[in-house]
Amino acid sequence: MYRILKIGMDVHSKTYTICAMEPVIGQEDRIIASMQVTADYKNIIMFIESLKLKLGLGNEYDIECGYEAGCLGYSLYNQLTAAGVKCTILAPTTMLTEQGIRIKTDARDARMIAQCLAYGGYRAVYIPTEEDNSVKEYLRMRDDHKQELKKLKQQINAMCLRHGHHYDGTKWTIKHVTWLRKLELSPLYRETLDEYMASYDEQTAKIERFDKRIEEIASESRYQEKVRKLGCLLGIRTHTALSLIVETGDFSRCKKGNTYAAFLGLAPGENSSGEHIKRTGITKAGNTHLRRLLIEAARGICKGAVGHKSKELRSRQEGNKAEVIAYADKANTRLRSKYYRYIRHGKKKNVAVAAIARELACFVWGMMTDNIGMAA
Repeated sequence: MYRILKIGMDVHSKTYTICAMEPVIGQEDRIIASMQVTADYKNIIMFIESLKLKLGLGNEYDIECGYEAGCLGYSLYNQLTAAGVKCTILAPTTMLTEQGIRIKTDARDARMIAQCLAYGGYRAVYIPTEEDNSVKEYLRMRDDHKQELKKLKQQINAMCLRHGHHYDGTKWTIKHVTWLRKLELSPLYRETLDEYMASYDEQTAKIERFDKRIEEIASESRYQEKVRKLGCLLGIRTHTALSLIVETGDFSRCKKGNTYAAFLGLAPGENSSGEHIKRTGITKAGNTHLRRLLIEAARGICKGAVGHKSKELRSRQEGNKAEVIAYADKANTRLRSKYYRYIRHGKKKNVAVAAIARELACFVWGMMTDNIGMAA
């Protein structure tokens, strides 16, 4: 007799709660076993082996494990698949859950995951290659340092303002940094600011070193052509292009550009009932990191004259095929024109930028899938 078992796992850093379920058509789901073990993939394998002995399973069975994407990343998936166990990582925003349930426990969550596996109430997370995942971690490490630098700049500005020193020009230019170093302060204030500036210099040097390494990675054969193509678009430089490539993986998973935008949480939401139609802001579901990068790229697009191509953009476009450059120029002109049209019609700036980021995601999808002219 062929038997199907679904094993839901609610995983944490210290414990795994496991629920094995056998779905039976027309009957209530049969819970075979449920238990909590320490966070070691070997305990899951032992649990599966004990199930096989308990049920007397021969060769005719299908066992699938699954857990919700979270703190463990892909580590548990890689360990189980290497041991020959079928495993799936479930995207949290796509899982079908029971409504109105006010009691939440690890055991209930494990059972819910098993039910999602049994009835297809989920979408699986894309599993990147080991190379892509390692590049992703490096890029995110660089972004973490960038955030630390931003916070450090805010602390320095706040200290100066507290003591009556205000800089009128553009901040964090060479002139501004020189002004900070020459401020006349009492000895201990000067020492404090010098320590801040030393940390600033250290963080800046680190980020420059990281950016050089990212350029080296992007020039590798498996990324070079894709990075060059994405670089033809306004607002997308090496760091953003490489992040899009390694974190998305297979762009063809999305059938259309607007599907890719929705995958990044850039699609507008809706909360309608009956005749009452209510549109909401972007859903913010999916990959938060890529969504933030595209929002930043959109802010770069929303500056300058329509149709203008800087020397830097021309340099990035050199060496690409004519049709790729033409597609990018069409996208750049359309996006910048659309932004100014939104502003003229009274749209708030942040709303307009989010709309441009959504359409930029569509053009990125078109560029990466060679569906030039079909992105939006």
